[in-house]
Amino acid sequence: MDDHVIGIDFGTDSVRAVVVNARTGEEVGHAVSTYRRWADGRYCDSRSSMFRQHPLDHIEGLETSVSSALSECPAGTAETVRGISVDTTGSTPGVVDSHGVPLAMNPSFENNPNAMFILWKDHTAVAEAEEINSEARSWGGEDYTKYCGGCYSAEWFFSKILHVSRADDAVREAACSWVEHCDWIPALLTGNTGPLGIKRSRCAAGHKAMWNASFSGLPSEEFLSDIDPVLTGLRGRLYSETVTADHPAGTISPEWAERLGLSRDVVVGTGAIDAHFGAVGAGIKPGVLTKVMGTSTCDMLLAPAEAMQDRLIKGICGQVDGSIVPGLIGMEAGQSALGDLFAWFRDLLAWPVEHASSIAPEQAAAVADAILDALSEEAGRRQPGPAAASAIDWINGRRTPDADQMLRGAIAGLGLGSDAPDIFKALVDAAAFGARSIVERFLSEGLPIEEVFALGGIARRSPLVMQTLADVLNMTVRVSASEQTCALGAAMFAATVCGIYDDVTEAQQVMGKGFDVEYRPAPERVGLYRERYDQYARLGEVIEVWQKRPAGGWTDARD
Repeated sequence: MDDHVIGIDFGTDSVRAVVVNARTGEEVGHAVSTYRRWADGRYCDSRSSMFRQHPLDHIEGLETSVSSALSECPAGTAETVRGISVDTTGSTPGVVDSHGVPLAMNPSFENNPNAMFILWKDHTAVAEAEEINSEARSWGGEDYTKYCGGCYSAEWFFSKILHVSRADDAVREAACSWVEHCDWIPALLTGNTGPLGIKRSRCAAGHKAMWNASFSGLPSEEFLSDIDPVLTGLRGRLYSETVTADHPAGTISPEWAERLGLSRDVVVGTGAIDAHFGAVGAGIKPGVLTKVMGTSTCDMLLAPAEAMQDRLIKGICGQVDGSIVPGLIGMEAGQSALGDLFAWFRDLLAWPVEHASSIAPEQAAAVADAILDALSEEAGRRQPGPAAASAIDWINGRRTPDADQMLRGAIAGLGLGSDAPDIFKALVDAAAFGARSIVERFLSEGLPIEEVFALGGIARRSPLVMQTLADVLNMTVRVSASEQTCALGAAMFAATVCGIYDDVTEAQQVMGKGFDVEYRPAPERVGLYRERYDQYARLGEVIEVWQKRPAGGWTDARD
């Protein structure tokens, strides 16, 4: 009964580790470590949608979170740890040298953002994504985007590589290969960082890099070099094979065993994207839409392979064999901003407090948090109605349905009587409507959704958002009882790769935490929200057309 595993979850702002008794599911230790450089706002520029993270933040956070989590455990726990698995944000690729060391670890590149990990929400590669989409439709060969919804995104692997390769000659010339964050951390822990030998995640490769077994791996050399000669030769320095997360990446290296105080026999699992492990931690199964609700949302759905056949789901973030649960087709959708949407409005209102007064920074932060609390409380009293303000939630672009990071959010229907809670309520409604548009797409493609599970910071901490979601979807939403569901999913895979369980479904049954909150739709609001959703859809169509107007504008109203 003393077999323990560690699940590690690298999020947008921090890394968290949980130590779990794999035989009972009891969590015996946990810790969170914030990325120091990221918290200082270094290497980022929100105006240009550039968000980069230094690998030192990840290395320091890894050591601190695991060591702190183990320090909470009963004496001797570290000696009984048998497995570790890791998830990260994605697509978050980084450029590495021939030894698999990120270029930012080289003194010549240590302050160069292009040499760092490019965070999932970095949208500097919008133009490159459009070029990839155009090439896929016109080059005369295989459409490599067909398994990722037919829309390649600026948030994904090749868009970011192409952008950096064009923008920075020094980085391109020093690069040997590129590695997803969820592949690099297991490689670091095992000491197997050589780019050609790293175990590559089926999850990240299939959803973010157009990998598919029917293509014999990644898109062809001809396709990539046709997009831009700067990509010539890169495919041969990447990979062709991938593995699912129930496969080991290797055994922990002596260096990291010593740094973390663990046995040298600990098995390290192949990594995956955080939302996919979160879905497993929440208990996902076919027919259940599992929503990971944090800074953005990721919506996960499973289907048996025989139910998919040759079906291609339009406008989602991929359908990949084994990306969530091995043996099943995993599908991903989501919204590019959720918590970020609400934080933007909070910071907008708090700007005068921070910049036009002598208030101390810590007091300003407290005021900002109080603003969000007050907005949530009052917005909860506002009823949906046709005269209310309306919003579009694309403040960081649209992820799904039909990825387009060029799109921007909007607020409409304001009057002299509109106040801050009205606008905040419109933003909350818009986020729920965006979620409904994803559900509508799955349903229209013939995929049943019988239940909705939710996890993440917003799911745990915002009754307003969750009740609105239930009302808009007209479905009960059940919230995972675990505070660290993604890390718990990682722990379940850790228990699988080290042999405690035969498969992750068995690990789910023993280690799952179930649900502790349930939001049921309020019948008196469901009809009102149905009308409001129709308004949202029409406003979205208008905003999309307006934002895509010709550079010189229209010649007359008829255009």
